[in-house]
Amino acid sequence: MILVLGGTSDSLEICSELNKIFNLKYTLSVTTEYGRDLALGYARNVILGKLTKDDMKKFIKENKVKQIIDATHPYAIEVSKNAIECSKESNIEYIRYERKSLIDGITYPNIYVVDTIEEACEIANQKGNNIFIGTGSKNLDKYVELIKNKKLIARVLPTSEVIKNCEDLGLNGDNIIAMKGPFSKTINMEMYKQYKIDLVITKESGVAGGFLEKVDAADILDIPVVIIKRETIDYPKVINDVKEIRNFIMI
Repeated sequence: MILVLGGTSDSLEICSELNKIFNLKYTLSVTTEYGRDLALGYARNVILGKLTKDDMKKFIKENKVKQIIDATHPYAIEVSKNAIECSKESNIEYIRYERKSLIDGITYPNIYVVDTIEEACEIANQKGNNIFIGTGSKNLDKYVELIKNKKLIARVLPTSEVIKNCEDLGLNGDNIIAMKGPFSKTINMEMYKQYKIDLVITKESGVAGGFLEKVDAADILDIPVVIIKRETIDYPKVINDVKEIRNFIMI
């Protein structure tokens, strides 16, 4: 049995590759109902819920897991750390699928690369008025708390749970763009113009997350972009190409 830790479009592509291997058994773990709905179109066995380290160790033992494929979001750091520890303690193999960083290839000079949300908010307070939050809904509470007397425009998934969370934070229809991405450069440009955006905050989400399209749209409109870097982890084994995964599978 292989445990695939999902939560990204990449994890679904990995499942597609695993499905090509005859008689291979694997389980895909996701953390949201939306993720589960998507996953059911790819994986036969899907479990829903956030796995703590103890949960993961129990699942590994009960299901005789011999390999972990970590395809969680690049910013889901704690899950990856737990998975690495579980693999070592259970003496099984851990493989990390990591989207390649695109920051070094950006030629647009009007960017600010930071390590934390707090640093991003400091820059937003100094340089923006209509601020586009392109990092999803997970840490919106921090932006609302730390960015003062500015208009926030948050682009989030169009689910009732996410929209309710936005409303609970005091955001309303003028602050919420509820759409599923990734988005083209043109769509990003139109959104920036529609909401009179003068600062963009994004994560280094990679090609699959539409990262470059957000930056390229800002480049054309001369809007500054704050990029929150990924935390660096010393992964035991990393691949950057989904198709490589079949070369490392333990049958």
